[in-house]
Amino acid sequence: MAAAAAAAELIRSAYRRNIGVRLKADRSPVTEADVAAEQAIREILQGRFPADGFYGEESGAVRLDAEWLWLVDPIDGTKAFVREYPMFSTQIALMHRGHLELGVSCAPVYGETAWAERGSGAWLDGTRLAVSTIGRLEEAALSTGNLKALAAGPRWAALGRIIARLDRIRGYGDFLHYHLLAAGKIDAVLESNIDILDIAALAVIVEEAGGRVTDLDGAPLSLDSKSMLASNGRLHQPILEELARR
Repeated sequence: MAAAAAAAELIRSAYRRNIGVRLKADRSPVTEADVAAEQAIREILQGRFPADGFYGEESGAVRLDAEWLWLVDPIDGTKAFVREYPMFSTQIALMHRGHLELGVSCAPVYGETAWAERGSGAWLDGTRLAVSTIGRLEEAALSTGNLKALAAGPRWAALGRIIARLDRIRGYGDFLHYHLLAAGKIDAVLESNIDILDIAALAVIVEEAGGRVTDLDGAPLSLDSKSMLASNGRLHQPILEELARR
């Protein structure tokens, strides 16, 4: 939490200040705030846990094969940060031998922080989180994020069939729809264009709130995951089955 708080202070001070923006090799934006926030997080974590590995969005990875590995995206939603709307967050997760154990999702301008530790539940600003109990797609609300890869493949039609059955379809995006899912306010989230740094912390939060998280093939998340289905658990298998149907 101390690392997230340090990053939040830097991010709030830079928000809506016309700071410099450059494009990385993949054409995604990075700002001075991204770099400074990650450096602050890295200094705190490596100062306290010097033997742990670190994998950051901006500074890359060291000791990926360490028993404990920190996964950090200092500003998940940099495009929102640049365009000056508050749908961005700091994501910090801890992985132990390939298994995600801890997650912190801090949205400093939006004004909420969620966190979870394996076996200890998920929390949002002091309130314990729990997913919904809805078990039918016809009663469910699903939120989508980036779907570019899914739209270019055979699952696009499957998503259309799912949407046709839903009670509501939304696109809250980034951290927000996972916070809403963990709080029982929506029932599933589907994304096809993600990186593990975007969603590692959020996966722990959703699972500790009673939900289920996999990639779109139903496999557990790993450092190589590029898609994600998160749900209240009851809806997970029906959605996976529909996605697999041709």
